[in-house]
Amino acid sequence: MAETSTLRAPRWRVHPRARWYWTVLGLRTCLIVSAIEALWWLVADVRTAQVVVAVVSAVLGVAYLLIMPIWRYRVHRWETTDQAVYVQRGWFTVERRIAPISRIQTVDTERGPIEQLFGLARVTVTTASAAGPLAIHGLDAPTADRLAEQLTEITQATPGDAT
Repeated sequence: MAETSTLRAPRWRVHPRARWYWTVLGLRTCLIVSAIEALWWLVADVRTAQVVVAVVSAVLGVAYLLIMPIWRYRVHRWETTDQAVYVQRGWFTVERRIAPISRIQTVDTERGPIEQLFGLARVTVTTASAAGPLAIHGLDAPTADRLAEQLTEITQATPGDAT
């Protein structure tokens, strides 16, 4: 029986270390907000408003750092078959996408500096689609390399011109 490409939840979760990676990215955002607030403290003298903003920012920042990585880990999923690449991602809005293998144009692996610290990588699958590439974030580096190799082999064996 031939497998069909349907919009469904992908099977595999990203690597558990992705939670720490997302926490560090969130911490970076919180530090940028804190730096802007510190600058505001230096150039303005509206202490009541500054204290309120600082307290609200701190509470929201802590909540964000505690909830966001767990939530994203539960949502982010991926899967590949001989017919398609399935990706699910999101934070407030959950997006599910399918890229048929015959539409794949390139497969890239990327490792930014913070990803390298956690032994993670992302695989970006570029297709002939106006919706843009599919990105699978939070894979451990060996899995990302194997996935890119597997997709390249499947793509080369699949007839079609990826348009």
